[in-house]
Amino acid sequence: MVRRMSTPRNPVPRDSGNDHTAEAAAMRREFASAQSGSSLDHVGSFSVDPATLPGNIESFTGVAQVPIGLAGPLLVNGEHAQGDFYVPMATTEGTLVASYNRGMKLLRAAGGVNVTVVDEAMQRAPAFLFGSAREARDFVVWLDAHFDEIKGVAESTTGTGKLRDIQRFVVSRFVYTRFNYTTGDAAGQNMTSKATWAACEWIKGEYAPLSDYMLEAQLATDKKHSHMNTLHTRGKRVVAEALIPDALLREHMRVTSKQVYRARQISTVGGILAGAAANAAHPANGIAAMYIATGQDAGNVAESQAAIAYVELRENDDYYYSLTLPSLIVATHGGGTGLATQRECLELLGCFGDGKAHKLAEIVAATVVCGELSLGSAVVADEFVAAHDKLGRNH
Repeated sequence: MVRRMSTPRNPVPRDSGNDHTAEAAAMRREFASAQSGSSLDHVGSFSVDPATLPGNIESFTGVAQVPIGLAGPLLVNGEHAQGDFYVPMATTEGTLVASYNRGMKLLRAAGGVNVTVVDEAMQRAPAFLFGSAREARDFVVWLDAHFDEIKGVAESTTGTGKLRDIQRFVVSRFVYTRFNYTTGDAAGQNMTSKATWAACEWIKGEYAPLSDYMLEAQLATDKKHSHMNTLHTRGKRVVAEALIPDALLREHMRVTSKQVYRARQISTVGGILAGAAANAAHPANGIAAMYIATGQDAGNVAESQAAIAYVELRENDDYYYSLTLPSLIVATHGGGTGLATQRECLELLGCFGDGKAHKLAEIVAATVVCGELSLGSAVVADEFVAAHDKLGRNH
């Protein structure tokens, strides 16, 4: 066996006194340049104050500048978002902003997008370990009897989180659970982790038959799509609807309602053949662009993008289109929402701060519908390639 010689580890430098300063960032850029020979001049050009970044980033070195385009006006008929909005979208994909803008123009002419938040929940999903299936079954009964006490312990760790219920699934000698919370205007993953850990520690001290527990056993499917979240909600469950006259589709999209209705049926079958988790075309595009612009956790695109499209062709040839987003995770408080650029984009939408999360969810869902209708129409009208050739190539 040949033993390989290893070089000494050369870690990224840190300032133990205060690591979130312009000087510490410059030190790391110099280090990276020396290691790679590359320049980080643009990475080092930023307006954000490094002192505002603790809790958002470690080893801060600079910024990734993603262009922001503005689409709109988007007319939203929500319970929280009402009227015209100009939507910031951060992306490097040419045609994306133009396509969403086209859809917004169509739906504004049709009277806007009706949006409804129908449910909300954020969860942590511990598994409880027992010696037998019978002990696991008995624990479920105990959970029911002591829910109020568990709720009190969990909620003592947070000022806004509320434990809504605990779902239980017995498998072998384990009880898999989902602690479902409402989290106010925060996305709530850290909030629910802390609250659920406190509850589990209390349970461990109170329930002698419990062997152990695992705080997250993947049933929350954090940052992953799952059928569980499609059925039971993660974040906000939002439905966006629009009714578009055939004449408007002909005028703005150069297609008929019958054509796009047939295309929707064909593409749904194609998605089934592919084993796709959802039947919409590209919700991830609009969601990711808005998430980056407004300081959302970009990893949450994984579960947030799973959308269910449903369409009807009415007797008068009006085209009804609805999109259900069962796990749309948004925040207007905490996380990256308070950073300077992201705060400006949230303020542009009137969505920064407390009491605005439902409003932001409605705007995101309405935006996604516009992108779906625009892309679907471009494919039917055979304009998809030409549009990308014109706007999507970095000439």
